[in-house]
Amino acid sequence: MISTRRSLLASLGAVALAMSACTTAPPKPEPRPPVVMPTPVGPTAVPAPAPVATPLMTPTTFEALPGWQQDDLREAWPAFVNSCKVLVRKDDWREACTASAGVDPADGAAIRAFFESRFVPNQVRAADGADTGLITGYYEPMLRGARKRGGSFQTPLYKVPDDLLTVDLGGVYPELKNMRLRGRLVGKKVVPYNTRAEIERAVMPGKELLWVDDPVEAFFLEVQGSGRVQLMDTGEIVRVAFADQNGHPYKAIGRWLVEQGELPAAQVSAQSIKSWIASHPERRQELFNANPSYIFFKEERLPDPSVGPKGALGVPLTPARSVAVDQQFLPLGAPIWLATTRAGSEAPMQRLMMGQDTGGAIRGAVRADFFYGFGKDAADSAGLMKQRGQIWVLLPKAAAR
Repeated sequence: MISTRRSLLASLGAVALAMSACTTAPPKPEPRPPVVMPTPVGPTAVPAPAPVATPLMTPTTFEALPGWQQDDLREAWPAFVNSCKVLVRKDDWREACTASAGVDPADGAAIRAFFESRFVPNQVRAADGADTGLITGYYEPMLRGARKRGGSFQTPLYKVPDDLLTVDLGGVYPELKNMRLRGRLVGKKVVPYNTRAEIERAVMPGKELLWVDDPVEAFFLEVQGSGRVQLMDTGEIVRVAFADQNGHPYKAIGRWLVEQGELPAAQVSAQSIKSWIASHPERRQELFNANPSYIFFKEERLPDPSVGPKGALGVPLTPARSVAVDQQFLPLGAPIWLATTRAGSEAPMQRLMMGQDTGGAIRGAVRADFFYGFGKDAADSAGLMKQRGQIWVLLPKAAAR
């Protein structure tokens, strides 16, 4: 999932040089060097490196969507309504989102007519013309924890450190709007922030959000981006949500195990990785450190356990109807027609989804991460989800013209 890229230090140096031009006599203009970004992790709206090859969008018809007539669109409608809470502010989406208020959410035929009359499906292909890609899954885990360290609760979930610096590249390079670099100040220099290994070795007193009893589940919580923690002393359940990331690119530990000859590629799943860790506890941290990315969390109240965590769009995710996509290729919040197979199966799964989230490993045009929701069944399915699939994005007719 990872492409060759310049180091974070080189990128930060380019930014610092450009920023210094604002306070000194500008030198003779030179071509701006390309800035290559590390990949973020978790539900964050920060895009991947630029420049990016443009995907191929082929307008088609709803009749061409495999399974379109069979999907119960009533199940997808609440997720679409959530997307419209954000999309209605965009000119191309305003008309469709405003009109959605007049659709009966219990009338599947009316919902189907709404989409067919106001949207154009566009099949998504990669720049090389490939129309299939990887479809994975994620979920909201439950951990056991406490507010104070003690007993089995020895693994911290950290809040955002005070020295984490975020540089908005859009202020220097307009073409990099919404792209950010993360680092820290050492003297007058901006340097890359600490890697996972360095954070694990360091002590950040006062930045422990909660303490949990399982370092393996804490690591997988970072991969999912958010989760819930039951405080064992009071029984209270709180949500821990993505707050920030250390700026280093996400690297899949499953791939590392394959490269080390520890697991066959075809057998890599969350379940097989956890089994390997249980059999090699002395190598657990070595495995974790293969992913230099680190996620910082914030606590949120959980007034309604049936409501999913917020994704990058800023609205709650809907189990089995929300996906994470790469927003450099697909508009965040847009309806997505997904044609794939069920987790660990060849049984078709064709349904309307909403692209309401992003993720550090979700890179490419034909790429999606299927949100399964909360609970053991969701965790089991997400862990096995590694299927091939096709994607169509539904664009309002105003935007498609």
